[in-house]
Amino acid sequence: MKSYINPFIGQQILPVDIVLAPEWWNKNEGIAFDRDFFFHPLKRVEEEQHMEKVLYDRWGRFGLGKSKDEKRPEIGAVHLAAGYLLSEMMGCNVRYSDSHPPQVIEAQREDLVLDTEEVLKSEAFKRTLHLTESLKQKFGYLTGDINWGGILNLALDVRGEEIFTDMMLSPEEVRSYFGKIASVIDSFTAKISAETKSTSVSVNRVVRHLDQPVFLHSECSHTMISAEDYENYLLPFDVAWSNKRPFGVHYCGPDPHRMAAVFAKIPHLDFLDVGWGGDVKVLRHFLPNTFLNIRLSPVEIVHQTADEIRATITRLVEDSGNPYLTGVCCINMDDKVSDDKIDFIFITVEELREKYQKGIHSKT
Repeated sequence: MKSYINPFIGQQILPVDIVLAPEWWNKNEGIAFDRDFFFHPLKRVEEEQHMEKVLYDRWGRFGLGKSKDEKRPEIGAVHLAAGYLLSEMMGCNVRYSDSHPPQVIEAQREDLVLDTEEVLKSEAFKRTLHLTESLKQKFGYLTGDINWGGILNLALDVRGEEIFTDMMLSPEEVRSYFGKIASVIDSFTAKISAETKSTSVSVNRVVRHLDQPVFLHSECSHTMISAEDYENYLLPFDVAWSNKRPFGVHYCGPDPHRMAAVFAKIPHLDFLDVGWGGDVKVLRHFLPNTFLNIRLSPVEIVHQTADEIRATITRLVEDSGNPYLTGVCCINMDDKVSDDKIDFIFITVEELREKYQKGIHSKT
């Protein structure tokens, strides 16, 4: 394997992490993901520490739950993968429930009008400010971040699928609209990072293992557009954001390789979340210096044996071709997953680390 090291990412070999879905937490630990879980200051702190303690008790030997003894003023749900707040700030209704992530209800706006100043005066944002002010008053500082989604993700929540028709019929108006959404994202993330020095742990926890905080743009909905549409409408924003380094793209869909050649046009793509099913070899060919974060299937792992999990991880890591620019994660495993399946993820990565470290030392 090659040994190029991205100075923004660091020299850790194969960082690995997991995220358990709300269904798992609710069934096994009785945690309810109602509105208070996200916005009540005391509950924010208590539940995040509760989750840390659970992770330590079950997988502390693999490094999870290190903050179990701390009451941390986490401003967002850093143990979940849930984007909801900016959608609510832009006018969507959000349903909170005990055992599911917040469900965003499309606003289905009839136009492409977005008042960026009003978004930051919304009741949802005021609740967030109340939360952060309360936590900062009590602790003197803030930690964590809040999943901020992505441009097309938010456009779909607010406008609905009509945004695709808009792209065909009113391209310049769409570009302006996307620019306003990007402006909201910039304002929101600037406020968060000014307090916590972080924006994207809540998007993917693997970024917490890296040397510098990654600005990770969620592009879950890009499976619904062509590479040409991405290049024409959304690439310019990624290009601009890439100057903030380290910059990353979260692509949880099964076809990130379809965008590989266009992703290569981003000057500084430091991190790419590779959705399950993505062709890692193709991505590495086009992105030789990008950290490829391999996402395992939270559905398939439920039925896989230890040997199958080991074979899958080993194949994908080898396809990535650089242990310094490769991570492994499994996100949103629900209550059907057993602890031993998660054990196998960490055990396999530990075996691979040992193998690559021996290989690296043998060359020096």
